Amino acid sequence: MHIQLIRNATLRITYGNRIFITDPYLAPKHSQEPLIGKSRNPTVDLPFPSKDVLADIEMVLVSHLHPDHFDHLAQQQLPRNIQIYCQPGDEHQIKDAGFSNVVGINSSVEWHGVKITRTPGQHGDKDWAAQMGSVSGFIFRAEHEPTIYWTGDTIWCEAVEQTILKTKPDIIITHSSGASFEAGAPIIMDGRQTIQVCRAAPQSIVIAVHMETFDFDTTSRKDLRALAEAEGVEASQLLIPADGETFVF
Repeated sequence: MHIQLIRNATLRITYGNRIFITDPYLAPKHSQEPLIGKSRNPTVDLPFPSKDVLADIEMVLVSHLHPDHFDHLAQQQLPRNIQIYCQPGDEHQIKDAGFSNVVGINSSVEWHGVKITRTPGQHGDKDWAAQMGSVSGFIFRAEHEPTIYWTGDTIWCEAVEQTILKTKPDIIITHSSGASFEAGAPIIMDGRQTIQVCRAAPQSIVIAVHMETFDFDTTSRKDLRALAEAEGVEASQLLIPADGETFVF
């Protein structure tokens, strides 16, 4: 199995001898307006040309429809008939964008020997959760492969904790930039919440992604590594990939 971070929440995953991509976001560096006035976005470019990012992709999994998870450029470049899975309710908008093979996952689906199970998340605390709307994570299982839990855009919350306890995943992929529109109110996990995941799942390898891409990100890779070291979390448990980096399991 290979997991390659492209940028943000865009991952190329080879799993069960199949290749798929999550949350394709292909916008060029500084092509979009600031979110909190600090910088144009995204703050970094793709590590590879977009044609290479999408090469040989057999399926797309979209966690939710915020533009940093399925942007117009990705929609333009993906084949119209490619298999797309998403959370229920989002399939109508994706079909309206011209895609013909779109399935909303209510519970789970089987795709060429890969079982994909949808999990709940919470995109921020209190009022922010309501404003940000519905989000999902997903669990991947296949014969002779480790179990993966991709949390999606969520803070640390009871739903995430219960998913970890029930699933006992081998690998957990977290969104860990602490993105925030206001001080002290992250809408996805920050450093301390990522450490909570490590504590809750000592048997799991945690891969922290969705970092250093937008002007409202508050936790850098360097910040997270320093915090993990201070908290006694081993580098072998918490992996923090650079854009373009691949892990083989």
